[in-house]
Amino acid sequence: MTYCLGILLPSGLVMAADSRSNAGVDQIARVHKMALIERPGNCVISILSAGNLGTTQSVVTSLREAAGSGDLNHDVFTARTMFDVAQMLGNKLREVIGHEGNFVQPYGDPNASFLVGGQIAGEAPRLFEIYSAGNFIEASDRANFLQIGETKYGKPILDRALTNETSLDDAAKLTLLSFDATIRSNLSVGTPIDIFRYATDSFSVADYATLEDRNQYWRTLRHGFMDGLSSLIAQLPPPPAVWNQEG
Repeated sequence: MTYCLGILLPSGLVMAADSRSNAGVDQIARVHKMALIERPGNCVISILSAGNLGTTQSVVTSLREAAGSGDLNHDVFTARTMFDVAQMLGNKLREVIGHEGNFVQPYGDPNASFLVGGQIAGEAPRLFEIYSAGNFIEASDRANFLQIGETKYGKPILDRALTNETSLDDAAKLTLLSFDATIRSNLSVGTPIDIFRYATDSFSVADYATLEDRNQYWRTLRHGFMDGLSSLIAQLPPPPAVWNQEG
């Protein structure tokens, strides 16, 4: 299983993915599920992937190798907008599944999904979720985060605390707490976590990090949240001795 999260804010993007891949209890591996493609000063693209590893790697590698080739159908550097990038990714996904799906089907599910976020000069940052069919949806100010993979455990904290006014730093904290909740509840999601903070109009991939279990900030954030939650629960009023059935 996988957990990938993208958050879109006026101030930028936060993109994050876990690194655990498993094809059975004795087939555990750590893989990169985040790909960064940039052209300094003009284009930054972050791609997160979930699903069949062969499919996702084929799609991402194909787009990486086509970058800068001038191929209008596959070169993300020729895209005028991030919408165009999402279309390229969706088309490549259809192509890979159409070519390899029948061969993979007897052994497993060939499908995959992606989050792609970034900015191309001339427009604001944008974020899309690409489904296995190759079609996609876009994040907005009314739905400013998208998830793929094991989504249910990490969603509640985002629903409660994330708004369009959230700062990029606080969004990064919420992202990591969302991953902490998921890792605690699902053994198929695990560290290291790749996290990328992108500030609007920076056109830089410098703010990228990989957090292992031993990372001091990751440990401090997790323990601080647990301690704060325990303290808050202790301060809340206890249930009444006799429940008021009318109110």
